[in-house]
Amino acid sequence: MKVLKFGGTSVGSAARMQKLLDIINPNERRIVVLSAMSGTTNSLVEIGQAYLTSDKAKAASLISSLKQQYEAVVKQLFSNPEYQAQAKEVIDHHFGLLSGFANDLFTSIEDKIILAQGELLSTTLYHIYLKEIGVPSVLLPALDFMRIDEDNEPIVDHITTHLQPILDKHADVNLFITQGFICRNAFGEIDNLRRGGSDYTASLIGAGIHAEEVQIWTDIDGMHNNDPRIVNNTKPIAQLSFDEAAELAYFGAKILHPQSVFPAQKYKIPVRLLNTMDPQAAGTLITNTSEKDKIKSIAAKDGITAIKIQSSRMLLAHGFLRRVFEVFERYRTSIDMITTSEVAVSLTIDDTTYLDEINKELGKFGTVDVDINHTIICVVGDFAAEKNGYAARVLDAIKHVPVRMISYGGSDHNLSLLVKTEQKTEVLRSLHSRLF
Repeated sequence: MKVLKFGGTSVGSAARMQKLLDIINPNERRIVVLSAMSGTTNSLVEIGQAYLTSDKAKAASLISSLKQQYEAVVKQLFSNPEYQAQAKEVIDHHFGLLSGFANDLFTSIEDKIILAQGELLSTTLYHIYLKEIGVPSVLLPALDFMRIDEDNEPIVDHITTHLQPILDKHADVNLFITQGFICRNAFGEIDNLRRGGSDYTASLIGAGIHAEEVQIWTDIDGMHNNDPRIVNNTKPIAQLSFDEAAELAYFGAKILHPQSVFPAQKYKIPVRLLNTMDPQAAGTLITNTSEKDKIKSIAAKDGITAIKIQSSRMLLAHGFLRRVFEVFERYRTSIDMITTSEVAVSLTIDDTTYLDEINKELGKFGTVDVDINHTIICVVGDFAAEKNGYAARVLDAIKHVPVRMISYGGSDHNLSLLVKTEQKTEVLRSLHSRLF
């Protein structure tokens, strides 16, 4: 069995929904994970914010506008009055629920219930559409089998225990439709997976049922070897390892959340990135193996702040780095890159929420310099320790550009450079020209 995930743009209109079946292939067993229709989640976030600020009039206006959009979709999606009536009943139910929050105490619990409505709507409408055209399917409520623990970590065993019996019960059915993103938390309340959303759901289901393959369908034909918005003549990457894909996703490749494929990696389930708009494109296959002796891709992550702590107390002092890291841990601020010398340590962060507080504490150790508006350029490929020449090729390609930091050796798959954001375009194009 394969798990196929379709994002918001893939179900963004009645026409898109109608074309999904050409991709899904109902003659083979599939679990189809659907996101909310494009734009829906943003609208639901606005509705939740309006309720949280007690602006009930604004919430009512937003709900009315969104409902009208869904009513228009129903008219386009269904031709049979019977199924059109069923779909209208579904819409009335969900939007009645949204309107009903005006009469209740509104907390973060209710806010998460609101956020869940998009996926519940898209999957139920698609299930009804399949009934109308005579394609058997089973609607699987993700809230029945997708659960996170007290640390907001998903429980794969729970998926296996609660989902596999349903699949076995419907052995004569090929298509199963379920929601991405949403789940229940340790208290049984409606919650969501946050990181990677529907991609994460597909990966978790793939791990839970030991699927043959997980397919992530988006509006781009796989990961490219550079940013196509900035660099001309980029190409999709045919094959990546999970580690390489995670590096690229973390450092700027928006097609995938860096943590969303971890469950598939752990259970050795291949993940394929494919394009809904061009189903024949090969896309990108992600597995546990990597092509050797090859530079794969370049990604860029903006909004980086560099911090340098210089102190003579570092010299021969054990425990110094631990104390520095503890400052960032106290303020829940992640570090992207780090380089050290005998008397200084430089590192980067992308979250400056507590920058002032961090600077104040780091000032106790020595002189602190802060540089904003930087970009991390990540070159991903085979950079194993025994290789020679690859790092030299990267650095030679940008010898005309000032480099603030270099991180190399922490991974076999990554060489990272920190440059001023104003130099980003020049660096990406120069690297592309020399490496590809």
